[in-house]
Amino acid sequence: MDYRKRLRDVREDRDLTQAALGEILGKSQQGYNHIEAGRAELKIDDLVKLCRFYNLSADYLIGLTDIPHSYHTR
Repeated sequence: MDYRKRLRDVREDRDLTQAALGEILGKSQQGYNHIEAGRAELKIDDLVKLCRFYNLSADYLIGLTDIPHSYHTR
C-alpha cells in the first residue's frame, strides 16, 4: 500500500482533518495536504511524530505491514 493512502485512511478513520495533522507536525493544512497528495515527501521526523501521535508503528504507517502494531511494541 502506498504510504500516502495509509496516512489519509488512518487520519479519516480517526475523524481528523488535514489542518489538525498539520498542527501536530508544525505545518499548515496545505503543507500536510502536499504530503498526502504526493507533492512533498514525508520527513523522518514527521513520521516519528505521527507514529507517536497515532500510537502506530512506522512499518504500518508506511505500508510495509497491514497489521497495525503499537508504536511501543518491541
